[in-house]
Amino acid sequence: MQLRDLVAGGLHSDANYGNCAATEILIAGFLQPIFYRRGRQTAGDESLGTGRLHFKPTLEYLISAMTDRVLTDLDFAGLDLHPTLLSGLNASGFTRLTPIQALSLPITLSGKDVAGEAQTGTGKTAAFLVALMQKLLSTPAKAERRDRDPRAIILAPTRELAVQIHKDAEALGRHTGLRLGLVFGGVDYEKQRRQFEHGVDVLIGTPGRFIDYYKQHVFGLKCVDVLVLDEADRMFDLGFIADIRYVLRKLPARTERLNLMFSATLSLRVLELAYEHMNEPQKLTIDADVRTAARVTQFVYFPASEEKLPLLLGLLATLKPTRTMVFVNTKHVAERIQRKLEQAGLRVETLSGDVPQRKRLTLLERFKTGHIDLIVATDVAARGLHIADVSHVFNYDLPFDAEDYVHRIGRTARFGSSGTAISFACDQYAISLPDIEAYIGAKIPTASVTSELLRQRPKRYVKPEGELLANAETPAAESEPKPSASKAPARKRSRNRPRSGAAKPPRASGSTSEAAESPAVSPVASVEPNTSS
Repeated sequence: MQLRDLVAGGLHSDANYGNCAATEILIAGFLQPIFYRRGRQTAGDESLGTGRLHFKPTLEYLISAMTDRVLTDLDFAGLDLHPTLLSGLNASGFTRLTPIQALSLPITLSGKDVAGEAQTGTGKTAAFLVALMQKLLSTPAKAERRDRDPRAIILAPTRELAVQIHKDAEALGRHTGLRLGLVFGGVDYEKQRRQFEHGVDVLIGTPGRFIDYYKQHVFGLKCVDVLVLDEADRMFDLGFIADIRYVLRKLPARTERLNLMFSATLSLRVLELAYEHMNEPQKLTIDADVRTAARVTQFVYFPASEEKLPLLLGLLATLKPTRTMVFVNTKHVAERIQRKLEQAGLRVETLSGDVPQRKRLTLLERFKTGHIDLIVATDVAARGLHIADVSHVFNYDLPFDAEDYVHRIGRTARFGSSGTAISFACDQYAISLPDIEAYIGAKIPTASVTSELLRQRPKRYVKPEGELLANAETPAAESEPKPSASKAPARKRSRNRPRSGAAKPPRASGSTSEAAESPAVSPVASVEPNTSS
């Protein structure tokens, strides 16, 4: 007997499979520890450790068993996937399933709806992409479908998350021949519209731009076979739920499509939406009582407001993180921190809601490739971004919403790696700490703010010699063309000379260039402790 047979057969919390032997249900041994620890004895069994262990497995047991590991012992090859899809998974390095994939795929591949809740970074995106692509590859499209009408739609709350899903879909579906479309606001409207001329099978997007194109009859929704809602709780937070309901009303009947919903948190209002517009979805929860990833080391400091910036600099100097994200609550604070960190010699960029989309994508790509040391971000970057090897996350401001804390620190320790999350509970935002600890169900360890830590400063970034040469030659060649023989440089500069008879400004003592290059206050001195941050 296999897990797929159990789950696809209708496993639920009060399921009773009679006297099944443990050896008949074990899959590569990964369920064994939980059965011996929490299995239910039946009459005649004197010992849990000997003989054939008889028990009544429940969904709770299976979930608890699989959450002890980042990867289960199940592999994608045992799921009877389409060969082209399996080839894309292997090429992308996907061989074994994560717990949320191991629980959801047997259900979704059998055509049943799922509402899945799991920690961020546990493979939810691959879980719904595999089910979606398998559905499209194994069933024909409706006869009345036009080439520009998508067969599957994926709605995400933010542009960054939509771009990330599209990137993952390109990797997993590289051999399937499925045509992917991506629509979101903030970029060229007509350029995105032209992609429908070549046909779209899977359309990924944010609600606003998605509905704009639909109302202009760029595509239709009558032939949708698969619906995916990713981070549905964030849809509520951002006010998109009316748009989501509008889209759901335009789709075929819920019994005629596969409906998938995945999120790090499934609130009651999200479940209400699921049960209203999905076809008897099965709720799957991985580690419901553990909101944060086990491999995230968490600390909280209690600095005064004026100590936060020196403390951040001191921790950056002491910990020497490889790739860092600093979360704040407002754009104004983000820009101020960026200026101070740049003065300290760090390569820093800001990611907030009003940054143009093209710049966002460029910024994130530079961060992934190591050309940026640190990103200061508002909660726009707290969800959906998969950036490998983020070693440290700083909550410079504690978030107002406890769920945002979970999503923020979820940018590190993704997919089995480890990371560190450090929070500053200053006098302005410390009020959020009790709610955060109550939500995650744990007390966050505290750390002390020391005078030595406040004095530490990170080392300045020094560009490699090759990078210096490249930056010195290329801009000069492009921005300073050689003057032609007919126009001398002196004649151009004469335009800036004062007219004859005009009063000349008094000559300042000392060199002007020296004054510009030597500020009165050094960058490091401007962020010493006991000064305004």
